[in-house]
Amino acid sequence: MAIDNDTDFKAALGKLSVAQQRQLAAGFTNNVIGLCQDVRVAGAVSAAKRPDITDIELAALYQAAKSASIDSYAQCGQDTEWSAQAGHFVAKAAMACVASAADSTNLAWDAAMDARMARTCATIATGEGTANREADAQYQLLEQHQNR
Repeated sequence: MAIDNDTDFKAALGKLSVAQQRQLAAGFTNNVIGLCQDVRVAGAVSAAKRPDITDIELAALYQAAKSASIDSYAQCGQDTEWSAQAGHFVAKAAMACVASAADSTNLAWDAAMDARMARTCATIATGEGTANREADAQYQLLEQHQNR
Protein backbone atom coordinates (compact mmCIF):
# COMPACT_ATOMS: atom_id res chain seq x y z
CA MET A 1 0.00 0.00 0.00
CA ALA A 2 1.41 3.35 -1.05
CA ILE A 3 1.41 5.91 1.74
CA ASP A 4 0.78 9.46 0.60
CA ASN A 5 -0.72 11.22 3.62
CA ASP A 6 0.07 11.73 7.27
CA THR A 7 -3.00 9.94 8.59
CA ASP A 8 -1.96 6.65 6.96
CA PHE A 9 1.70 7.35 7.75
CA LYS A 10 1.07 7.83 11.47
CA ALA A 11 -1.24 4.81 11.64
CA ALA A 12 1.32 2.58 9.91
CA LEU A 13 4.09 3.77 12.24
CA GLY A 14 1.88 3.13 15.26
CA LYS A 15 1.51 -0.53 14.29
CA LEU A 16 5.27 -1.14 14.40
CA SER A 17 7.17 -2.52 17.35
CA VAL A 18 9.28 -0.11 19.41
CA ALA A 19 12.44 -1.58 17.85
CA GLN A 20 11.07 -1.02 14.34
CA GLN A 21 9.98 2.50 15.23
CA ARG A 22 13.44 3.22 16.62
CA GLN A 23 15.04 2.05 13.35
CA LEU A 24 12.75 4.27 11.28
CA ALA A 25 13.20 7.20 13.67
CA ALA A 26 16.95 6.89 13.16
CA GLY A 27 16.42 6.82 9.39
CA PHE A 28 14.21 9.92 9.46
CA THR A 29 16.72 11.75 11.64
CA ASN A 30 19.65 10.60 9.55
CA ASN A 31 18.08 12.40 6.57
CA VAL A 32 18.55 15.73 8.36
CA ILE A 33 21.61 14.97 10.51
CA GLY A 34 23.76 17.31 8.40
CA LEU A 35 21.76 20.24 9.79
CA CYS A 36 23.22 19.67 13.27
CA GLN A 37 26.91 19.61 14.08
CA ASP A 38 26.60 18.30 17.63
CA VAL A 39 28.40 14.98 18.11
CA ARG A 40 25.99 14.00 20.90
CA VAL A 41 23.17 14.04 18.37
CA ALA A 42 25.10 12.03 15.80
CA GLY A 43 26.07 9.53 18.50
CA ALA A 44 22.48 9.07 19.62
CA VAL A 45 21.24 8.50 16.07
CA SER A 46 24.03 6.07 15.30
CA ALA A 47 23.46 4.07 18.48
CA ALA A 48 19.68 4.00 17.94
CA LYS A 49 20.27 1.88 14.82
CA ARG A 50 21.75 -0.93 16.91
CA PRO A 51 19.23 -3.70 17.58
CA ASP A 52 21.05 -4.70 20.77
CA ILE A 53 21.00 -1.28 22.45
CA THR A 54 20.31 -1.51 26.18
CA ASP A 55 17.92 0.54 28.29
CA ILE A 56 20.89 1.99 30.18
CA GLU A 57 22.49 3.13 26.92
CA LEU A 58 19.19 4.59 25.75
CA ALA A 59 18.82 6.58 28.97
CA ALA A 60 22.35 8.00 28.73
CA LEU A 61 21.98 8.84 25.04
CA TYR A 62 18.59 10.43 25.67
CA GLN A 63 20.14 12.72 28.28
CA ALA A 64 22.98 13.62 25.90
CA ALA A 65 20.55 14.40 23.07
CA LYS A 66 18.35 16.39 25.45
CA SER A 67 21.37 18.45 26.52
CA ALA A 68 22.18 19.10 22.86
CA SER A 69 18.56 20.14 22.28
CA ILE A 70 18.65 22.58 25.19
CA ASP A 71 22.02 23.98 24.10
CA SER A 72 20.82 24.47 20.52
CA TYR A 73 17.61 26.11 21.71
CA ALA A 74 19.66 28.61 23.70
CA GLN A 75 21.70 29.41 20.56
CA CYS A 76 18.57 30.35 18.61
CA GLY A 77 18.26 33.60 20.51
CA GLN A 78 15.34 35.98 20.66
CA ASP A 79 15.61 36.79 16.94
CA THR A 80 15.29 33.26 15.65
CA GLU A 81 18.41 32.03 13.89
CA TRP A 82 16.88 29.52 11.51
CA SER A 83 20.01 27.40 11.06
CA ALA A 84 20.35 27.00 14.82
CA GLN A 85 16.63 26.25 15.03
CA ALA A 86 17.11 23.48 12.45
CA GLY A 87 19.85 21.99 14.63
CA HIS A 88 17.53 22.16 17.62
CA PHE A 89 14.87 20.12 15.82
CA VAL A 90 17.44 17.55 14.69
CA ALA A 91 18.44 17.17 18.35
CA LYS A 92 14.77 16.71 19.28
CA ALA A 93 14.43 14.05 16.58
CA ALA A 94 17.49 12.31 18.02
CA MET A 95 15.82 12.37 21.43
CA ALA A 96 12.87 10.50 19.91
CA CYS A 97 15.28 7.92 18.47
CA VAL A 98 16.56 7.00 21.92
CA ALA A 99 13.45 7.69 24.01
CA SER A 100 12.12 4.88 26.13
CA ALA A 101 8.86 3.34 25.02
CA ALA A 102 7.26 4.78 28.17
CA ASP A 103 8.18 8.32 27.06
CA SER A 104 6.48 8.14 23.67
CA THR A 105 3.64 6.18 22.16
CA ASN A 106 5.05 6.62 18.64
CA LEU A 107 8.72 7.54 18.60
CA ALA A 108 8.99 7.24 14.82
CA TRP A 109 6.20 9.79 14.37
CA ASP A 110 7.86 12.14 16.87
CA ALA A 111 11.19 11.89 15.05
CA ALA A 112 9.49 12.36 11.67
CA MET A 113 7.77 15.57 12.77
CA ASP A 114 10.95 17.00 14.27
CA ALA A 115 12.91 16.07 11.13
CA ARG A 116 10.33 17.92 9.04
CA MET A 117 10.59 20.96 11.28
CA ALA A 118 14.38 20.85 10.94
CA ARG A 119 14.13 20.75 7.16
CA THR A 120 11.60 23.60 7.15
CA CYS A 121 13.88 25.76 9.31
CA ALA A 122 16.82 24.99 7.03
CA THR A 123 14.90 25.96 3.90
CA ILE A 124 13.84 29.23 5.54
CA ALA A 125 17.47 29.90 6.50
CA THR A 126 18.59 29.47 2.90
CA GLY A 127 15.74 31.56 1.53
CA GLU A 128 14.01 28.65 -0.19
CA GLY A 129 10.76 29.12 1.73
CA THR A 130 8.87 26.49 3.64
CA ALA A 131 8.16 23.95 0.89
CA ASN A 132 10.17 20.76 1.24
CA ARG A 133 9.83 17.10 0.41
CA GLU A 134 10.82 15.60 3.74
CA ALA A 135 7.38 14.04 4.20
CA ASP A 136 7.63 12.27 0.83
CA ALA A 137 11.08 10.94 1.74
CA GLN A 138 9.67 9.65 5.03
CA TYR A 139 6.78 7.91 3.31
CA GLN A 140 9.30 6.17 1.04
CA LEU A 141 11.46 5.06 3.98
CA LEU A 142 8.41 3.52 5.65
CA GLU A 143 7.39 1.75 2.42
CA GLN A 144 10.91 0.34 2.02
CA HIS A 145 10.79 -0.90 5.61
CA GLN A 146 7.42 -2.56 5.02
CA ASN A 147 8.63 -4.25 1.81
CA ARG A 148 11.59 -5.98 3.49
